[in-house]
Amino acid sequence: MYKNKPFIMLQYIFALVVTICTLGPFIWMFITSIAYTEDLTKVPLDWMPERVTWQRYIDIFTDSGNEVTSTFRQAMVNTIQVALAVTLLSLIIGGIAAYAFARLKFKFRQNMIYVFLFTYMIPPVVIVLPLYLMVSNLNMLDSKISLILLNATFIIPFVIWIMQSYFRSISKDYEEAAAIDGCNRFQTLWHIIIPVARSGFIATGILAFLMSWEEFFYALIFTSSLEAKTISVAIAEFSGRHLTDYGMTAAGGIVASIPPILIAIIFRKFLIAGLSGGVKE
Repeated sequence: MYKNKPFIMLQYIFALVVTICTLGPFIWMFITSIAYTEDLTKVPLDWMPERVTWQRYIDIFTDSGNEVTSTFRQAMVNTIQVALAVTLLSLIIGGIAAYAFARLKFKFRQNMIYVFLFTYMIPPVVIVLPLYLMVSNLNMLDSKISLILLNATFIIPFVIWIMQSYFRSISKDYEEAAAIDGCNRFQTLWHIIIPVARSGFIATGILAFLMSWEEFFYALIFTSSLEAKTISVAIAEFSGRHLTDYGMTAAGGIVASIPPILIAIIFRKFLIAGLSGGVKE
């Protein structure tokens, strides 16, 4: 037992370092959001400001005369709509495709799975020009519909990759019993597999929602007006022509992080169960 004490101490040290590196930026962002601007520009910097203000958060939710905060509120609504639509679309299309890959046997099945994974790994900057020309020719620039479809292009392959592995971990006894009762493939999927794989769908849906929520590149390139702008772009615009309001930017970041955190807390049991796998044979 005594010989293990140095190793245990090393584990605690590494855990402390990881905790500081993970929570440190978030804590500093919160401190920045409640500190006065003059305190943020002090030299040397005060890590713990003597005065605090919640006015930035009040302005974000109530100030209708400020164009920046009004844009932020509308962008929050746009982001929620886009993220929910992308999550639903990805789970429907990706879930059906993943079930086909997991249970059906056809030519080039495994190769197609790797092709989907490859498309997920392609950096967006590589394909942004042809995508922009395509969306422009379809007159779909600056639209939430185009943003939903663009986000789905890289989230659906992720859903397929995750869910096909999850479907394979589910016992085939369920499908055999359903087939004996006269169910076809779609009936088996809807009435048997989806209820059994509920935790997997929820876990994958949470990850898909978070991926869509934090997407910035496509939103920056393909949207320009308030009708389609998302929260990540709105936060980037929390700056003036000659001055950047770091406090307001930090407050926007804190507000934008609340919905994903709440979703992760509410569905944490499903997230853990989904990531642990399905029902083994």
